[in-house]
Amino acid sequence: MARSIRVVLIAVCLLAAAGCIKPKITLFPSRTEPLEEYTLQGKGDEKILVIPIKGFISDGPTGYFLAKKAGVVQEVASQLKKAEKDKKIKGVILKIDSPGGTVTASDILYHEIMNYKKCSGAKVIAIMMGVAASGGYYTALSSDFIMAHPTTITGSIGVIFLRPNVKGLLGKIGVDIEVDKSGQRKDMGSPFRVATPEERQLMQKLIHDLADKFITLAADRRKLSEETRPLISSGQIFDADEALRLGLIDRIGYLDDAVREIAKMSGLPEDAKVVIYRRYEYHDDNIYNASAPKLDGLAINLMDIGLSEAIPPLQSGLYYLWVPGGL
Repeated sequence: MARSIRVVLIAVCLLAAAGCIKPKITLFPSRTEPLEEYTLQGKGDEKILVIPIKGFISDGPTGYFLAKKAGVVQEVASQLKKAEKDKKIKGVILKIDSPGGTVTASDILYHEIMNYKKCSGAKVIAIMMGVAASGGYYTALSSDFIMAHPTTITGSIGVIFLRPNVKGLLGKIGVDIEVDKSGQRKDMGSPFRVATPEERQLMQKLIHDLADKFITLAADRRKLSEETRPLISSGQIFDADEALRLGLIDRIGYLDDAVREIAKMSGLPEDAKVVIYRRYEYHDDNIYNASAPKLDGLAINLMDIGLSEAIPPLQSGLYYLWVPGGL
């Protein structure tokens, strides 16, 4: 038997070398594979779709070491476009576990979900998991109903400007950066020099303007009281109980509670079919596994120890992001 197998393998290799066959070997699933629908639970023709929104919210690819994967915005937008074509999807659950991301990516995600609701007429509910702060909460504001897990951390409403400051390091190693610019403030925010007082003032105004957009959106969507606005403007984080008291969320519950809630909102039975879009199949799938596969769309990665999820790919810029302890 062993000899037969060796003979077959040698024959295949010779044919491939001669160009007679072109084997395709796939070690890891690719993000180029089409999204397929898989049932998580329930039955019936009409469906509830679960869309995971996990990790740093970016409109570009993310990844570290030897790996790259599609950004959150790209992946969620793809799923919304697919869902829009399926008239049997009556409700969507956004399963959010994110500290936020860039200002622009968070706003795009909000816009895409709002546009989906308008085009499809489907109801959308957000269930916030471990962390749904800053841009994660901004995204949740697009839903018709917001739930939080009993242990959720949310809030951090506002903007943070992050930039590395390498001036001291460059001085120690004897490296200098020369800049020729067309205007006095053309390199404002540069990591290679200390900002002037005037530049700090201008940047602070920009931060306040973008933060006000976030705060106003939260106040309007959640119909917050005037007394609540100063508190959320501080950028404070809240646990689920405090978020409920302030009106930032509608209910505290678990994933199965979110399924029942969206079923009721969509006029479906409690045991309605719950589906998810994936690029390949999981065995023994269920709603608690409603997260994008870690290897989905990744190249070979022999060194990933989880740092890509813990430390977002921060560059100089403006973020709707909760960064506990800094980076």
